[in-house]
Amino acid sequence: MGPEEGWYLLLCLALSGAAADPAERQWQAVDVVLDCFLVEEGRNLGGFAGSRNMVKAMLVLRQVPVLDDGSLEGFIDFQGGTLAKDNPSITFEASVNLVQIPQAEALLHADCNGKEVTCEISYYFLQTTEKAAWFITNVQVSGEGPDISMVMKTPRDAENGAVLHPTLNLPLSPRGTVQTTVELQVTTQTPSLSLLLGSSASLHCGFSVAPGLVLTSVEWRRQHKGSGQMVYRWTKGQQHAKREGATLEPEQLLLAGDASLTLPSLTLKDEGTYICQITTSLYQAQQNIHFHIQASPKVRLSLANKAVPATLVCNIAGYYPLDMTVKWTREELGGAPILVSGASFSGLRQSSDGTYSISSFLTPEPGPEGTTYTCQITHISLEQPLSVSTWIAPPEQETTFGVLFASGLFLLALLFLGLQR
Repeated sequence: MGPEEGWYLLLCLALSGAAADPAERQWQAVDVVLDCFLVEEGRNLGGFAGSRNMVKAMLVLRQVPVLDDGSLEGFIDFQGGTLAKDNPSITFEASVNLVQIPQAEALLHADCNGKEVTCEISYYFLQTTEKAAWFITNVQVSGEGPDISMVMKTPRDAENGAVLHPTLNLPLSPRGTVQTTVELQVTTQTPSLSLLLGSSASLHCGFSVAPGLVLTSVEWRRQHKGSGQMVYRWTKGQQHAKREGATLEPEQLLLAGDASLTLPSLTLKDEGTYICQITTSLYQAQQNIHFHIQASPKVRLSLANKAVPATLVCNIAGYYPLDMTVKWTREELGGAPILVSGASFSGLRQSSDGTYSISSFLTPEPGPEGTTYTCQITHISLEQPLSVSTWIAPPEQETTFGVLFASGLFLLALLFLGLQR
């Protein structure tokens, strides 16, 4: 077992204790260690690396405040080590004293909770004469997030006798790490979101900047099917909403670093990838939110005609997105449902609001005691399949009823003629 695996084992053992009463939870500063990849080459102006030449790296977020749930007693912080000449690995030791790292618990507990953390570090290039290097780190936690982007600053000035990293040419600490400081972070708690047509949405975007940096603009853009458009823009107190009803709270923006966007009365035109871009007097970072609109189907089952053979019609209307399955079953009295094949479909219809409708047709073959037919719909907007059923009388009952009805009419006619005489 290597030193990294041993550290993670100790971490999970430390986090396996019983949770404390929420009212008794207190903040505790701990080191959060993440396995990352560093994009070494292909530095681009404006922030993000274009090359995919990636090497393994480690990011240590030093002394991040975390709410202790009772499992941090005996927690061991990252110990590090000295740089070995034959070991080209890169460890970034990042101070977070100047910014807030939201939902740090999710990063700390991710491995023990079976979630995957993706961490990529890229060069962030600035046109400045300052002797420093900058990096941007993008962290994603599988499932419900969060996603965090951090701009980190690393001084290039080396003390006398300081060792330089062999590939980065940056000074190393006595523990063999590249020391950096996080000066901007942008996060979202909703990296992927699905809501129903007609409802309201809140797209989360938060940020934290180091003292001395000034927020200059917040932009929300939407990209969908190869095209993009501005949704909302805030610039030094001025608000410009391109989408009707789109709002954010200026007070929360300036006081709490909350740039969340509210969209009322959702339509299918609101679907797409939303980009929350935070620009300061020095840096720029963003988060992407994949936003999906859903509409639940409405299902109606009817008998198209009462002649023999009759036709069952299952109308499915007002659903979105397009993918949907229809399953027919039949059930005899006292029996189990049996899957039925042979159904046909109408052409697909699309309404003015963009939702879809379709009809499925089936010719029933009822048993001697009648049969229950069920049309079952499965769609991503439904927590469970939606089913509608109807009972079809047996052929004998239908025939007998027809004969009795005709005989009754004949007898009534004879009686009427007799009375006329």
